[in-house]
Amino acid sequence: MPSADGEEPRQRLHPLSPALHGAKSLVVVIAGLSWSTLSRVGFGWFALLVTVFVLGATVLSVVSWWNTGYHLVGRELRVYEGLLWRRTRAIPLERLQAVEVVRPLLAQLTGLAELRLEVVGGGKTEAPLAYLSVAEATALRQRLLAVAGRGPAPAVAEPGTPAAAGVPAEPAPAGRRLHVVRNQDLLVSQLLTPQAFLLPVGVVFVGAQFLSEGSWSFVAVASTLTAMAGVVLQPIRRVLDDWSFRLDREDGTLRVHNGLLETRVQTVPLHRVQTVRATWPLLWRMKGWLRLRLEVAGYSAGEPDDRNRPDRLLPVGDAGTGVMVVAEVLPGVRLDALPGTPPPSRARWLRPLSRKVVGAGLDERVFVARSGLVTRQVTLVPYARIQSVRVTQGPAQRLLRLATVHADTAGGAGAAAVDRDVADAWELAAELTERSRAARGADHRR
Repeated sequence: MPSADGEEPRQRLHPLSPALHGAKSLVVVIAGLSWSTLSRVGFGWFALLVTVFVLGATVLSVVSWWNTGYHLVGRELRVYEGLLWRRTRAIPLERLQAVEVVRPLLAQLTGLAELRLEVVGGGKTEAPLAYLSVAEATALRQRLLAVAGRGPAPAVAEPGTPAAAGVPAEPAPAGRRLHVVRNQDLLVSQLLTPQAFLLPVGVVFVGAQFLSEGSWSFVAVASTLTAMAGVVLQPIRRVLDDWSFRLDREDGTLRVHNGLLETRVQTVPLHRVQTVRATWPLLWRMKGWLRLRLEVAGYSAGEPDDRNRPDRLLPVGDAGTGVMVVAEVLPGVRLDALPGTPPPSRARWLRPLSRKVVGAGLDERVFVARSGLVTRQVTLVPYARIQSVRVTQGPAQRLLRLATVHADTAGGAGAAAVDRDVADAWELAAELTERSRAARGADHRR
């Protein structure tokens, strides 16, 4: 119930939060003490040290949980935290871009979830609320998006209804389902990566080396296995991250569901999409597969964990699915009918193999840039998202009368038309500037 001055009471996180933080501390403590400590002090003292550290971490987690809370004040979310130094963060919901519901493995086992907020210009994910019940996290997410104007207003529970009594309400409709990636296709796609494809060759080569030299020392075997594990780690991580990938359309947002050991529900506001990038890896092209990625403004490019950034649009799919998904994100744009012209013939001195596969073009709604020889790539930049246009020349380009045109976006990457004729480059830059200005003006009039 609201207080007398109209403010809501401060809410605490779920009571099991200290236990989950303590469990994570246990792994860190054991890894920090290492096996060398066990061999020096013996199992008894080692177990005692672990117990003391874990109890201390749990006590600190409980005290921190007691001092952590949140509540809505008008159009602000205020988060209170801190053990020795108290801190209050006020997050204006006008700057809110998305609220993500993340469920790490321990949270899944205990029925909890973590709420992460993304705001415009944030240096990292703001105000991670760990942990809440799934029903509470979902309801708070809907409410924050509604206050921020990014989603429908949540229904208010009437007194005496199950929701008012604390029973979770029925989940809100997930919107229109766009696509579900088959886990079988996801596995095959990662088997068709250089790391997985060349791994058997590496195993045979290393085995032959060991057999020929007759050296099977522990260090040599452990080093080899570690190197191989590092090679296959990226494909395995992609499979775990993109498992059960689902893409939904809900009003003006895309909702991405993915993850096996850590499930995520990420919201991508379509009006914040800066670029769409389609990639055709070499081994995927024999099956006609591609991958789609997004660049979204308002998300920190310097986030330590790149899984926090909602750049996944389609981890793997055929050409028809790619055309459909791109049309949902960029209405009126057909991925299979994009314009583009290659650099002039004299650019072969700089790109002897890739001159015919790179290029650029002006679609009615987007700037198109092609690149890549082994891995083909097409980048689409809506004109309204172009922040600046640059023309650059390197020493070799000046000798060949070539230049590169860069279309920069708020997300940072943008796109580039490489090795264009100098006159064409300046003409392209002027046209991009004009189309960008006209598109932004049309957006403001809506």
